[in-house]
Amino acid sequence: MIPLFAFFGPLAITVVLCAAGPFPYWWWVTRRTPAPPARWAAIGIAAAVAAYGAGTLYGLAFTNPLDLCATRTGDGRYEDAGRDYSLVSVHRDGFPPSVVCHWSSGHSTDVVWFWVTPLLYAGLAVAVTGFVLLLLGRRSHRRAGRPGRRAP
Repeated sequence: MIPLFAFFGPLAITVVLCAAGPFPYWWWVTRRTPAPPARWAAIGIAAAVAAYGAGTLYGLAFTNPLDLCATRTGDGRYEDAGRDYSLVSVHRDGFPPSVVCHWSSGHSTDVVWFWVTPLLYAGLAVAVTGFVLLLLGRRSHRRAGRPGRRAP
């Protein structure tokens, strides 16, 4: 059996971050009134950071990945509860986040949730698009603001 924090902790942290995240965003939007591309860039960054945090299980994937896959028995082996399979190895990737558990039965399981990678890439795409639109807006604003120059 997987420890309860390894199973429920990352999901709970993600839910809390998604619930608490709108408050700083709301404060920023009401006080500074940023341009829409800046808002989308901030939302994209927040989504990508939340997805990466959930994908690495908030550091557990790098600090102790064996505990994410199985439970340690009294003799020091890691086994899957209820199936009598022992853990052979764990493969971790940093980007996109992935933790794959390899069992003695030849079966492999991925610990990272299915929604992490699409949310990570969608957040990055939205952030990059927002930044590009901001830069293009600044460039056209500079050209239009200089006397003696015509806008293209």
